[in-house]
Amino acid sequence: MQSNHHTKLSSEGILRFALPSLIGIFLFMIPIPNDEGVTIPIAKLAGWLQGLFGTTLPGIMTIVISITAILTTIAVIIKPNWVTKRPFLVSLLKVSPVWLLARILGMIFAILTLYKIGPEWIWSEATGGLLLNDLIPILFSVFLFAGIFLPLLLNFGLLEFCGTLLTKIMRPIFTLPGRSSIDCLASWMGDGTIGVLLTSKQYEEGYYTKREAAVIGTTFSVVSITFSIVVLQQMKLEQYFIPYYITIVLAGVVAAVIMPRIPPLSRKPDTTFESAAETPDDTIPENMSRFRWGLVLATRTAKDNRTSNVVKGGIQNVLDMWMGVIPIVMAIGTVALIIAETTPVFSYLGAPFVPILNVMQVPEAAEAAQTMVIGFADMFLPAIIGADIESDLTRFVIASLSVSQLIYMSEVGGLLLGSKVPVRFIDLVIIFLQRTLISLPIIVIMAHIIF
Repeated sequence: MQSNHHTKLSSEGILRFALPSLIGIFLFMIPIPNDEGVTIPIAKLAGWLQGLFGTTLPGIMTIVISITAILTTIAVIIKPNWVTKRPFLVSLLKVSPVWLLARILGMIFAILTLYKIGPEWIWSEATGGLLLNDLIPILFSVFLFAGIFLPLLLNFGLLEFCGTLLTKIMRPIFTLPGRSSIDCLASWMGDGTIGVLLTSKQYEEGYYTKREAAVIGTTFSVVSITFSIVVLQQMKLEQYFIPYYITIVLAGVVAAVIMPRIPPLSRKPDTTFESAAETPDDTIPENMSRFRWGLVLATRTAKDNRTSNVVKGGIQNVLDMWMGVIPIVMAIGTVALIIAETTPVFSYLGAPFVPILNVMQVPEAAEAAQTMVIGFADMFLPAIIGADIESDLTRFVIASLSVSQLIYMSEVGGLLLGSKVPVRFIDLVIIFLQRTLISLPIIVIMAHIIF
C-alpha cells in the first residue's frame, strides 16, 4: 500500500501536469485551418520557417550532415574524453561501423549534390537533388519544432496518466501489460525510435517478457505524428491529414491485434531478460480509482521535472533528429533512389503486388507496386518515389502504407537489431511483409471511401 503523502493531489501539482500537457496536445494533435484545408500547429510553424530560410536550407543541412560525419568519425576512432564523459554524445556519436559509413556516405552525397559535382545520377533532381532540395528542408523545420516541444508531451506526466487509464484494454486486446501503452504513446507523439529505446530499457529492467518486448518493439513503435506530417507534405496531401491519420491508426490497431497471435511473434518465449532484476510492481493501490492513480503518477512526474531539463531535453531531441536521422536519410535514400532510377530491382520486387492492387482497383498499380517493398529500407522512400503519381487515391494509399509498415532498416529495424530486444533479421522481414498484407486492404477501403 502506498503511503498517504505519495497519493495526495494538490491543485498546483495538477496544474503542473495539465498545462504543459494540454499545450503539447494542442501543438501536435489539434487540427487548425490553412489554405489547403487543415493542418496541425507544428506543421504550420515548420512551413513558416521553411519560407523564412528559403533556398539556403540545402546548404545549411549539408553543413549539419558534414559536422555529424566528422564528429562521429572522431568519436568512433579517437574516442576523446569530451565525448566519452557525456552520455548524450556517446549515444549520438558512438555508432557501429555500418552507421559510421552511412553518415560519411550521407556527407559525400550531400556535398556532391549541393555543388553538382561528379556523376549526374548521384545529384540529379530524381536522386540526391530530390532529397537535399525537397525532403531534407521539410525534415529540418519539422524536426526543429517537434524536438523543442516534444518534452511537453513526454515529460509532464501525460504518458503515465494515459498508461494507467489504458491498462484495462492492453492485456485482453493486445496480449500486453498496461505500461506498454506508454511505449506506444511515446512513439506516436515522439518517434518510433523512442518507442524502441523505451521497450529495450524496460525489457532489460524486467518489465516485459521476451515475447512482450518483441511484440511491442515491432508493433507499437509506431511512426510519430511528426514523420506522418513529413510523408503527407511530400505527397502533397496535407489537406487530408485527419482522414489520413484515422486510416493509419485503424490499420495499426488491426495489425496490433493480429500480429502477436501469429508466428514469428507468437512463438517467442514468455520469459524475462536473463539479467533483469525482479519484475517491478505497477499495481494500483487499494481504495483508489484508476483515474485518480493516473493523476497521482502524472503529478509526481510533473513535480520532478525541472525547466532546465525540459530545455536541455528539447535541444537534445533536435540534435538527435538532425544528426541521427537526416544523414542516414541522405545516404540510404540516395542509394535507393539511384537503384530505383537506374535499375528494375524495385519493379521486380514489387511485381507480386501489381495484381493485388489491380483487384483492389488502385489506379497506376505498376508504379505503386514498386513502393510497397522499398519501405523496408527507409520509411521516406515510398513517398519520394510515389510523389509523382497522378492519382490522389494512389498517393494516399502509398502514404498510409509506408507509415503502417513500421519496420525500416534505416531506423526502427536497425535499432531493434542493435538492441537487446529478441528479434532476428529474418523475423523483421517476415513481420514487414505481414504488416503490409494486413494493412493494405484496410487502407485501400478507406482510400475508396475518402476519394
